[in-house]
Amino acid sequence: MNRDTGIWLVRPESEALATTLQKQLGGTLYRPWLNLSVTQKDQFAAAYRLHKQWIMIAASGIAVRFLDGLAQDKHSDPAVVVLDEAGRFAVSLLAGHEGGANRLAYRVANVVGAVPVITTATEALKPLVIGIGCRKDVPVARITAAVQQALGNRRINEIREIATIDLKANEPGLLEFCEQYQLPLRVLAHETVAARAWVTQPSDWVQKNVGLPGVCEPCALIASPRGRLIVPKETLDGVAVAVVEDDKRYEEKL
Repeated sequence: MNRDTGIWLVRPESEALATTLQKQLGGTLYRPWLNLSVTQKDQFAAAYRLHKQWIMIAASGIAVRFLDGLAQDKHSDPAVVVLDEAGRFAVSLLAGHEGGANRLAYRVANVVGAVPVITTATEALKPLVIGIGCRKDVPVARITAAVQQALGNRRINEIREIATIDLKANEPGLLEFCEQYQLPLRVLAHETVAARAWVTQPSDWVQKNVGLPGVCEPCALIASPRGRLIVPKETLDGVAVAVVEDDKRYEEKL
């Protein structure tokens, strides 16, 4: 079992969600309501440094109150990700970069179908989301070439995240590409993409084998809801790539 991760439940109602996370990510479950003689905040404080990272299933306000006085240094503090009880948002709350909370937020989100919420400045300045679909066992070199072709004059360090469908969640070449460039992988459920399967170039092959008219364009657009498609689907050696960029008009209104 992965003992690096603590999963803190505030209420018994989160048991099913917590069990799903533990099954996929490992970790130790904490059920503080079983010890009524000590407040939950004090119980959490006692356990805080027993793990390198925490998933707290609670409201953000509760997490902030529990963390009051515990955080010391971003280089040594455990990572904390807050997941609401409905499993809608996985928020990287503490130690996003150094502690790995940003990465953990994506892992949590991919397990339960949540939206990863990342607020660190470095990520906020990256305007591009890349949607990728590919044939099975496509090597990383071909994925890299396809992404670079789609980017044109844009740079890989402008990419905020890679988005794909759940069928490709464990695709070796895609995982290697993300690891090589330190890019988070956003995995979207087939049902989510099917509900918003807008494409510029429907693919008969993808429709037959995946049950959708396309993957890369809807994945990129879903992952960046205020973005615009700046590079429609481009294909190269079994890899399909689409590029979405944040709409600058939102910044002009601020």
